[in-house]
Amino acid sequence: MRSYRIGRAMGIPIEINVSLLLFAPLLAWLLSRPGQIGLYAGLIESVSGTPIDVDALTTGARPAVLGITAAVGLFASVLVHELGHSWVAQRYDIPIARITLWIFGGIASLERVPREWDREFRIAIAGPVVSLALGIACYWLVVLLPGEVPALVFLVGWLAVMNVSLAAFNMLPAFPMDGGRVLRALLSRSSSRSYADATRIAARVGRAMAVGLAILGVLVFNPVLILVALFVYGAAASESRTVMLDDLLYGVSAADLMRELNTVSAEETVAGLLTRMLHERRTGYPVADERGRIVGVVTLDRLRGVREVERDAVLVEDVMARGVSRVDASTPAFDALGAFGDRGTAWVVVERDGEPVGTLSREDVARSLTMLRDIGREGRPPAWSEEVH
Repeated sequence: MRSYRIGRAMGIPIEINVSLLLFAPLLAWLLSRPGQIGLYAGLIESVSGTPIDVDALTTGARPAVLGITAAVGLFASVLVHELGHSWVAQRYDIPIARITLWIFGGIASLERVPREWDREFRIAIAGPVVSLALGIACYWLVVLLPGEVPALVFLVGWLAVMNVSLAAFNMLPAFPMDGGRVLRALLSRSSSRSYADATRIAARVGRAMAVGLAILGVLVFNPVLILVALFVYGAAASESRTVMLDDLLYGVSAADLMRELNTVSAEETVAGLLTRMLHERRTGYPVADERGRIVGVVTLDRLRGVREVERDAVLVEDVMARGVSRVDASTPAFDALGAFGDRGTAWVVVERDGEPVGTLSREDVARSLTMLRDIGREGRPPAWSEEVH
């Protein structure tokens, strides 16, 4: 789903996902219900000892105002939580691409995840620590506030409850919650266990946790809990696959996986290109103009829509996908995979010093991954473990 940038904090772009824009009004409405207000008011009063006049909170437009303010406060708390992660990550010179607020909370997108267990531990634990500190601060503020301002007491008390709950929920040992990353960090602390093995164990625990949440959601008939369980299960599996892929490609660059540059002219006919594809057993080519510049990519899928009787008349430039994703030859192979999503293409041009030197396709990557998995790390060429090209 699309996200919209709303500003910056600590130099980090802050974005709101469409899912949050759709969910926030529903959350505000739920929080404005008299039953919910009475439930939380009773909890706040019992914990803090500060009396709250519930009748004063449930008359006129006050419930709607409380609901909207509480919803905004919740997601502001989530943002502060993510800024806690980001602040520690920046101390380790790890850039943060963005912080995105969405239906299930927030995500601080680190440009790289540290494999040092102590760094990952500190980054992961920072969010819950910040939320817990914010919850405690709100609690003491509730104790100090006079009962004559019930709306303010209620909102600050509600934020205290939510921040403590946010810290506790995020410490569940399941990806993508912080507890899953803390568990992985502690597991990878052992010198006898690799980062990939630690991820595999943590992901397995996360999937088991998700199954438990789903069962609980069914038993108490809570659709939100079931949705959270499905999200956690999928995220745990995705994290495991991502780290396994990163581990396979460790020390490998785009240049190690690329094919030699083999272009086709934009003036070539579709019929001629199909014949060439058959002889060279390729399903795609970068397209060069009359000056030799790469201007697009043409694949077999692009040619299938051309009728046989028209193939001698239709040119490659008429059917090619214009524009092309590019990566430097020294780019780590795992990072180069992101270029495939830039234009939704299956082909990437590899450059050195700004000049194209080869191509990389999804098929090339899939084939290389199979070989890397089969030969293992010990069977790789020595150059692949050194600084590349």
